[in-house]
Amino acid sequence: SFPQHIGVHHPDSPVGIDLPTLRDTLAAEFPDTEFRAVRGTGVDDGDLSGISEAVRAARDADIAVVVLGDRAGLFGRGTSGEGCDVESLTLPGAQQQFLDALLDTGTPVVTVLLAGRPYALGRAATESAAIVQAFFPGEEGTHAIAGILAGRLNPSGRLPVSVPRTPGAQPTTYLGPRLAHANDVSNIDPTPAFPFGHGLTYTTFHWTDLTVDNHEAPTDGAFTLALTIRNTGQRPGTEIVQLYLHDPVASVVQPVQRLIGYTRLNLDPGQARRLHVTVPADLASFTGRDGQRITEPGTLELRFATSSTQPRLTARVTLTGPQRHVDHTRHLHAAFVVGQEPVARA
Repeated sequence: SFPQHIGVHHPDSPVGIDLPTLRDTLAAEFPDTEFRAVRGTGVDDGDLSGISEAVRAARDADIAVVVLGDRAGLFGRGTSGEGCDVESLTLPGAQQQFLDALLDTGTPVVTVLLAGRPYALGRAATESAAIVQAFFPGEEGTHAIAGILAGRLNPSGRLPVSVPRTPGAQPTTYLGPRLAHANDVSNIDPTPAFPFGHGLTYTTFHWTDLTVDNHEAPTDGAFTLALTIRNTGQRPGTEIVQLYLHDPVASVVQPVQRLIGYTRLNLDPGQARRLHVTVPADLASFTGRDGQRITEPGTLELRFATSSTQPRLTARVTLTGPQRHVDHTRHLHAAFVVGQEPVARA
């Protein structure tokens, strides 16, 4: 982003770092593969003159990699950046038209997004052979993307935002109360195309044996849980274990769920690990009607999930005792510890 934010004012000054295109890094990953690079359209110029040539190239190819997204900038000089707001989450310019034309060819299309915000991709959300959301990955970004597309690297990133299904389905944050998720309040379905926390890898994982040491704890206590995760695929991989808290009844309306912790777990094929988690009661606290942060007694759900919409294992626990005001000594971090027991393999 620095060349676009600052360097654009100094066109005679060299960037000083190597910024290879994705075409360059893919060619290095696949030295025996024939590549043809075609400019279909600009970021936001609306130019349609290159689409027909790009379509012909895609029809003749075994696979098409389409690179779309934003141009970083400041105060309207880019499509994403400080002072570069948008009225719709449609891809800038003619990019959606370009993408749809490539999908019409029948050639498998890998959609790569170099963008500062999530965009609604229309039919590409389901018709792309793969989608890589790279955001603005920096100077080593195209090396990383090429490694993932080649299979040399196993992706482990997860979405820090939801990707909307339609350009106007806002807000798309998962942090909404029940009415923000229901379809009977509005005729616009807010369900995202890809939810907060979503991400794929080149392997599979199986989650089992959830145990809870104490189903009840005082409002100043903690819960301890454990689960086993096994890599059931043929490749090493990293699973991102996400923990969400659901408070079904509270004196102040709460989001349906909140992410209260996560951890990365690296596993070889067939390998399993026992993951131990400590959840302080303070993580269930919220701002009460008197403006004070409180923890209330009541039943909670702790959801271990692969994303905000994909819970794998759920535990119901109960806070007991009086309502408690939470002060500066509060504990707002769930602790994850990988068990030291011997590695288990299938």
